[in-house]
Amino acid sequence: MNDKNNRAFNDDKKPRVDKKPKIKEAIVVEGRDDTLAVSKAVDAIIIETHGFGLSDKTWKILDKAYRERGLIILTDPDHGGRSIRRKILNRFPGSKEAFVSTEKASKKGDVGIENAAPDDIWEALSKARASLIESNGETTKERYDMSLLVKWNLVGESNSRKRREVFCDNLGIGYSNAKGLLKKLNQYEIGEAEIESALSSIYCNDILEER
Repeated sequence: MNDKNNRAFNDDKKPRVDKKPKIKEAIVVEGRDDTLAVSKAVDAIIIETHGFGLSDKTWKILDKAYRERGLIILTDPDHGGRSIRRKILNRFPGSKEAFVSTEKASKKGDVGIENAAPDDIWEALSKARASLIESNGETTKERYDMSLLVKWNLVGESNSRKRREVFCDNLGIGYSNAKGLLKKLNQYEIGEAEIESALSSIYCNDILEER
C-alpha cells in the first residue's frame, strides 16, 4: 500500500511553502480570524462556531461534515474554547481534537487560535492525527485487520488484554477491545513506525514481568 496517500501527519513532516497540505477532515474553529490563521497552514474545510451558542444552521453543517469527512476541533485554549469543545464532543464523540498551547496562542494578552503561527497549527493537527490527502484525491483503504492483531498477540491469548493496554498506552489512543482498537488504528491512520514502537514496548513489558 502506498503510505503517502491520505496519511497522518508526522511531526518531522513540515508543510512545503509552495504547497499547503490538504486535510480530509473539516476543522472547527471559533471565528473568522481563526479561519484565516488555519488557512495559512493547511488547505481544509473550516467551520466557524461563532461563539458558544451554536446556531441550528451551524449544527447542521457540523453534522454533515462529521458524517462525510470527520471533524477536528481546534478551539481557543481558554475557558470559552474548552466549553465549545466539550459541547461539540458531546454531540460528535468521534471527533479528533487538536490543541495549541496558551503560550503559542497568545499575543499582547489576547488568547486565540488566530495568534498561532502556521507551524504551531501544523503541529497541533499532526498530534491530532489529521489525514493528509494527496493531489490525486485518493484516500487510504483500511490497512489494519483482525489478522494483524492475532499476529501481534493482541487477541486470542491469555494476556492479550494486558498487551493491548500497553500497546494503546504507548500510542496514546486509550484502551479499547480488539474491535475498537482496529477502528482507532484505521481511523487515526497510525504509521508503521509507531506500531513498531508500540510492539517494542509490549516486548519490554513482557521481559520485565518475567523477572
